[in-house]
Amino acid sequence: MASSIKILLIEDDHQLSDSVKGFLQDVGEVTQAFDGEQGEYLAIEEPFDLFIVDLMLPLMNGIEVIKSARKNKVKTPALILTAKDGLDDKVTGFQAGADDYLTKPFHREELILRVKALLKRSGVYQDDQRLVVDDAMWLNTENRQVLISDQALKLVGKEYDILAYLVQNKNIIVSREQIFDRVWGWTPTRRLTWSTFILVT
Repeated sequence: MASSIKILLIEDDHQLSDSVKGFLQDVGEVTQAFDGEQGEYLAIEEPFDLFIVDLMLPLMNGIEVIKSARKNKVKTPALILTAKDGLDDKVTGFQAGADDYLTKPFHREELILRVKALLKRSGVYQDDQRLVVDDAMWLNTENRQVLISDQALKLVGKEYDILAYLVQNKNIIVSREQIFDRVWGWTPTRRLTWSTFILVT
């Protein structure tokens, strides 16, 4: 599984949500939210590579979730997954900031292809399992190896995960909090020294 890729699935139908999570297990790690308010919170507060959003959700609908994320400067690609197949619904979804629209019922293969296409477009997914830095340096996401001019670079602890996250976000400024949240799954609440950083890696 491409564990460095994180997907937020906002779908109130638990059975369908579990099915979609299973479909995408080889693409990335799927976090499930079952209502709009929970989904909105996660979308804004945690780093993800893709949102999959139902439109008809409890507490807050999918359009409001996407609008809120965009208002908060979250540019994560969003795929709407819904039973609403009207042209007006699609227009509203795209105007809200969605990047793709897939109606239910759907084929598993089409969902996977659309998800991969969005992830490729944002530069976080490669079919050949490679993250390319430049002509001389690339990362193999399958065996977690880094090569520079065909020579393996020895990394320890979380160094590979940090490097992979930075490569996935080339030309984008990422904060210390985003790095900690992505790599360790928590955000530091106190000032860290360099020795502390070495310890946790």
